[in-house]
Amino acid sequence: MQNLLRTSLARRDWLRSLAALGMAGGPALAVRAQPASGTGIQVAAVGGLVLCGVWPRVAEQASQALAMPVTTVAAAPKEGVVPAFARGEAQMLLIHASDEAMALEASGMASAARIWGWNQHVIAGPAHDPAGVRSVADGTQALRRIAETGSPFIALRDPGSYTVVQRLWRRGGIRPDARWLRADTGPRPQAVLELAAREQAYAVVGHIPLAFGKMGAPGIELLLHGDPLMRRPYVLLTPGSRHPATPEQRRAAGLLAEYLLSEAGQQALEAASGAGGPWVFGRDSVPAGMSAGADGQT
Repeated sequence: MQNLLRTSLARRDWLRSLAALGMAGGPALAVRAQPASGTGIQVAAVGGLVLCGVWPRVAEQASQALAMPVTTVAAAPKEGVVPAFARGEAQMLLIHASDEAMALEASGMASAARIWGWNQHVIAGPAHDPAGVRSVADGTQALRRIAETGSPFIALRDPGSYTVVQRLWRRGGIRPDARWLRADTGPRPQAVLELAAREQAYAVVGHIPLAFGKMGAPGIELLLHGDPLMRRPYVLLTPGSRHPATPEQRRAAGLLAEYLLSEAGQQALEAASGAGGPWVFGRDSVPAGMSAGADGQT
């Protein structure tokens, strides 16, 4: 519990600093920042999009379609790419839907967030699979099996995984029980499967970091994937009124955003998600009402 509290406080402080960057210090920031020069557009993307190879392939297609360079200037966790965008080093930000994205919009640093695609979360757990997760059809049934068998389950503190788990519990009418629920006490979210190996527990994790070796542990395997209800949105943000982009850069960012959201751009995304994937799904790939519970309420 103390570990979770420290994580929450650190996140709160980070969001406050972000708000200060865009609001209290907005005009000063616009004077100090040095926007990237030259033609084309500079993009900051959350690291998983580059790790899986999807964004580099989409960026190449966009460059050809728009006849302008699309350059990735930052690929990192949100703690790295959000400041890069706010400083004017990038005129487009690709990031998970999050409080950080909303804070950028609220502070005037970014325009309204628009969904570009979705990543996938999966269930990993012990290779011997005591709850029989491999044999079920979807994530809701899997978490119901885990609860019914009392198998250990780690409530990962990563916001994306947390959101997916809450959605599935709500849809399945599942009430977490201290007899099988385990806290994520690892030093960082990526270490959750090391804890799963020690506890012989299940966890909901991102497919990309699991598949590309950013997390893992001996004896822990991918047990279930492919459930559309276990997806989380990627959003794109372009400069808002306080962002230090030039008029030319704003126009370029608008053109790229229009392309990425267009039919042609979504086809490019689908084609880029091939090899071993799909890793990123199209913006219209999830069912309406995906957050409804067992009683139809959200």
